[in-house]
Amino acid sequence: MPDPANQQHPCGNCAFYAASVWQPVTSCSVSVLTRGFSRKDLKEGQPLYYQDDENSGVFCVSKGLIALRTHHADGKSTLLRLAYPGEIIGFRSFLEGRPHRTEARALLASRVCIVGQRDAQKVVCGNPPVLTRLVSRCISEIDRNHERIIAAATTSNKDRLTDILLRLMDAHGERTRDHLRMQLPLSRSDLADLLGVQTETVSRLFKRVQDDGTFCVSGREILMTVASYVRQLAIRQSGSFSRVESDESEPASATTERPSLMVRQVDASQRERRHG
Repeated sequence: MPDPANQQHPCGNCAFYAASVWQPVTSCSVSVLTRGFSRKDLKEGQPLYYQDDENSGVFCVSKGLIALRTHHADGKSTLLRLAYPGEIIGFRSFLEGRPHRTEARALLASRVCIVGQRDAQKVVCGNPPVLTRLVSRCISEIDRNHERIIAAATTSNKDRLTDILLRLMDAHGERTRDHLRMQLPLSRSDLADLLGVQTETVSRLFKRVQDDGTFCVSGREILMTVASYVRQLAIRQSGSFSRVESDESEPASATTERPSLMVRQVDASQRERRHG
């Protein structure tokens, strides 16, 4: 239940309020935060901002899934990471006062909470704990990149693909009796970017995760049993990952965070209320 004391805070009813960078805002700055606060609903495929756009504020993903991608001079692009509900994006360009170096685009229907740049600057200047939380997010991103480099050197591509699928299933899957199901929001080439492998390697990895019974894959539909989900989480908690295997010779440079421990019975109306 929302804390009644937080009703005046624009983030007070959010499921992510306790960890929000704006949570420490003092009562005298809440009006400034509220003035700069807005929500934006994005359709699947709709951009939030483009690469080289001037920064217009700090963005928090309330629901859905946002892809952060960099575009190259030859017209190609690389998916750098995914932003899940509760994560903030655009904060580095905000802190540095520079244009965005990536594009942010919704992979699923999403909602993003925005604090406009001008009012965000005033809040940050008047509330040092907010700046501390923003800096902490920067440090966490550096740490996450270090972990991805280590995982690329020590963990098999198959296990890292399983990590990505588990995280997506946890965030967006639907439970039907003893199964979890989702429509994969990523293309094979996007998965290849996250894993740092060739696209054809992703197809081989999908065959392997099907052969070992972890997932059932049909096009973009991914299905797994709840028992398999819980078993995979237990393996990851214990750190019993497969080492890099000899038939996975492509360099790998990225993975995602470990999934949470929740297996949720999805109710669309409850999810809508939860994420405001």
